[in-house]
Amino acid sequence: MKKYWILLLATTFPILAPSCKKDDPDLKPTVIEASGSIQAAITEYKALLGADNGGEPGTQGTSGFREINWDGLTDAESAPNLYAPDLFNSPTAPRARGIVISTPGTGLMVSADSSNSTSTPTSFGNINPTYTAIFPPFSGERLFSPVGSNIAEIRFYVPGTNTKAVVRGFGAVYVDVDRLENAAFEYFDINDKSLGVYGTPALNEGHVFLGVLFDKAIVHRVRVEYGNSALGPNESSTVDVSVMDNFIYGEPQEAK
Repeated sequence: MKKYWILLLATTFPILAPSCKKDDPDLKPTVIEASGSIQAAITEYKALLGADNGGEPGTQGTSGFREINWDGLTDAESAPNLYAPDLFNSPTAPRARGIVISTPGTGLMVSADSSNSTSTPTSFGNINPTYTAIFPPFSGERLFSPVGSNIAEIRFYVPGTNTKAVVRGFGAVYVDVDRLENAAFEYFDINDKSLGVYGTPALNEGHVFLGVLFDKAIVHRVRVEYGNSALGPNESSTVDVSVMDNFIYGEPQEAK
């Protein structure tokens, strides 16, 4: 399929766009993307999913969404400490949100906030001091990233359980996407069949949003690509690093 990219800077609104690559040509999901002022796109994506189902365990009906903004984490759960992959699949509220995250790297990390007890720099400044300037948070102060890799793998479960689940879609806020080809989601069904690769807009040192919504709950896994390099102390003209803020995804339904 022909590739379409749309960049919106000072003023932006939700965009409905096709995938950049799909394994199944019959899938015609709704794609909403924006850069710069992204709140309208996020609001539209949430409205398409339904109500906010919070962090209660168990599936809360067949519609709605779950959201993670990272800002409720404690200092012990944030940088310089690693993030527990199943933290938001706790069996109790408010962290029963049905998401487990992994990486082929050394671990996952949520950045520190400005009031942390160890004086750890915000926005992953503990990894590279320049990051505090180039990674402006979207909501609150905490951000999310894999460490030692630029790849994260997301899997969905019935909230608070080990029962595999599927969702209608997944969307997230990227921070500092410099190149179009370096930030993307690839969606997979319960049988690990690819449902397509979807790229984001780009905005240096700013916010972009990408949300993909399928007609039914079909997504079990999402492969997330962050730039072309893991976070690290060295920067060059060929290195493109990015991180994430809010995650928004459909209500997890038990996979049949």
